[in-house]
Amino acid sequence: MNNMMPHTVKIVEVSPRDGLQNEKQIIPVETKLELINGLRLAGLKNIEVTGFVSPKWVPQLADSAEVCAGLVNDDSVQYSALTPNIKGFEKALDCGINEVAVFTAASESFNQKNINCSIAESFDRFAPILEAAKANDVRVRGYVSCVLGCPYEGQIDPHVVADVSQKLIAMGCYEVSLGDTIGVGTPKAAAHLFSLCAEHVQPDHLALHFHDTRGQALANILACLPLGASVIDASVAGLGGCPYAKGATGNVSTENVVYMLHGMGIETGVDLDQLVKTGRIISTALDKTPNSQVNNAWYS
Repeated sequence: MNNMMPHTVKIVEVSPRDGLQNEKQIIPVETKLELINGLRLAGLKNIEVTGFVSPKWVPQLADSAEVCAGLVNDDSVQYSALTPNIKGFEKALDCGINEVAVFTAASESFNQKNINCSIAESFDRFAPILEAAKANDVRVRGYVSCVLGCPYEGQIDPHVVADVSQKLIAMGCYEVSLGDTIGVGTPKAAAHLFSLCAEHVQPDHLALHFHDTRGQALANILACLPLGASVIDASVAGLGGCPYAKGATGNVSTENVVYMLHGMGIETGVDLDQLVKTGRIISTALDKTPNSQVNNAWYS
């Protein structure tokens, strides 16, 4: 470990998929595209735009093909989509998506509730996706849920998280996102987990995906930065939650993360003013106040 802060951090913006999938009202394609384009104009280079999942389970993402068709072509931006199975992967490929994400958990109970299979079985489901991705020159990112706690099992053994992360990389994922799905982590636990995972996976191939349910997300991110963390998942206006984790509020807000990093002299390539405007526009469309202190302070 280098025990030095990174000079730059890559932000993976997850609001169009992870942020919106829990909203009760069906959001028009035009609104989603306005959000994605606002994020692009703010300088975000990695945007998860949708998921190719069953509309029966996530009705909000039934328009994934239409969203992809409306994306602005921009070679500097990597658009990605969640694909839980090979059928979803094939649809994403048809829509011109060249980066996908697969997901599992560090908790057997959560996996059963979320995707109706064990952790081991989830890897069996990923195998054909990773094989097809390699053949089609598509990059694959892996998500691991419940890395710092589970709504059903409580505390999670960090060695299980490290093992699952290592397997995802071994299968062909280029990056693994560590998700504190219910936002129970604290800085010491987050740092311990990241250090352990970094013994098995290169630190720059690990991403922090911390929910702010208990107001700990920024502190947890800060604890991991000196350990080699340089990729952060965030959601503009703090949008998001988890349909299978009661009470899990949104991801850490992108505005809060960018404000903190810029204040520390760490580059993100993001225009904070444009980002705040984008967060305000989508919050207004959803008829809610941004779940971001930075966004709210900007307009106070």
